[in-house]
Order: sequence, then structure tokens, then C-alpha cells
Amino acid sequence: MKKISMSSSRLGLRLAACLLNISEARRKHIVENIANAALGKNGQKHPEVSVLNIFSDQNYNRSVITIVASIDELGNSILAACLEAFQSIDMQIQEGIHPCLGAVDLIPIYPLTDVGVEECGAVARSLAENLVRHVPGCSVFLFGEADLPEKRTLVQRRKQLGWFTRRDFSALEPDLGTAPARRCGLTAFFRKSETAVSCQRVNLWIDISSSYTRAGRSKWDGPVTTAVYQMGWENLTT
Repeated sequence: MKKISMSSSRLGLRLAACLLNISEARRKHIVENIANAALGKNGQKHPEVSVLNIFSDQNYNRSVITIVASIDELGNSILAACLEAFQSIDMQIQEGIHPCLGAVDLIPIYPLTDVGVEECGAVARSLAENLVRHVPGCSVFLFGEADLPEKRTLVQRRKQLGWFTRRDFSALEPDLGTAPARRCGLTAFFRKSETAVSCQRVNLWIDISSSYTRAGRSKWDGPVTTAVYQMGWENLTT
């Protein structure tokens, strides 16, 4: 897949990012089709949208597609990618060790430059409403800053929804949409209040026995986060 990067002439754009989590990694062409859908349609690439990275885990059978766009175009870009994903991924036959509930599993939206969390929340809500309108059987739940007024965490929502057991979808009560179809599953939306550091992928190796750490990217002059939101451990036993 050819990566498209924004030119320096577009640095004045008001940017936001989405780390689109989809329940597919083993069929590379499917993942790339979804990423390409985010960039534009009918072969026409949108100049204000970029796919910066695709991370796929074969065991998890899960990919994370990093989409950056102007805040005005991000919703349309994510919607196009989601429509392609729902056409291509069937949760009735999906297999992978990562707990998930939906073909499009998570849609976190982050502010980057000159964009507020309120705008990201508006994009997330509008996008959620468009998805349930365009995709029969698509259902949405909200958490974090998008879950008003409770602002329940991802951990709380996962426990409520039986995320780790893949419970009967028909018993779920989504925040938007009808009871989820088994093919589509359930999609989570949230907006994040962290700044661009949330989208800066940093590889960190930790030797627990010696408490020695080294960062894969050691030069980072941006804002520093005060908490670890998510953490993954490499499986060294296989």
C-alpha cells in the first residue's frame, strides 16, 4: 500500500486523528482496502487526509489504522473506512485471541493541532449516528469523554458488555442503534482529551529484573502524558 503524507504546505490545517481498530489482520488486502477507503473514493485521494500507519497483529487478528485529517474531513474519512470494514469483516466467523465485540471495534478520536475536545466529541457523535443510519445491524456504545454525563471508562463498559466472553449480542443494549447483528457486532466510540502525544507511537522495552528501560524513540519534545492508558506485553513463550 502506498502511504500518502501531508505536505508541509498543509501544516496550517486544524488536525485530529483516529486510531481505527478493526477486527482483521490476517487478510492483508482487506486491511489495505479499508485504509485506502479512508483516503478517498473512486481512486481520488483527499489532500487533507493521511494514513500514517497500519499496525496488524496476526494472533490478535486485529489492526489499528492511524488516520490523520483536518477536523472537517475526519468524520467522512472514518465513515468511508468503516463502511468498507463492515462489508468485509464478518464477526460470526472472526477468530483471534484479542477480546473484541465488533468488526469495527474501537473508534478513538484525538485532537492534534488547533482542535478542541468538544469538536472531537461532536465528530464522534455525528459519526456514530451516521454509522447506525448507513449500516443495518450496526450498534454503538460510548465511553470516556463521549459518554455524557457519566463518562464511564473503557474498563467499566467492557465489564458491563461482557467484552471478554463474547456474550449473546441480542442481550446487549447499545447507546445508539438497535440490538447488534452478529455480523457487525458492537462498535465503541470515544473522544480523547490527551494532546498529540497520545498519537505518538513509542516502543518501550522494560527489563523487569534490572528495571532498565530504553525508548524506541528517545527524542520527544512534546507534552508528556501523566498516565498509561493502554499497555501491551510481547508474548515471548511461543
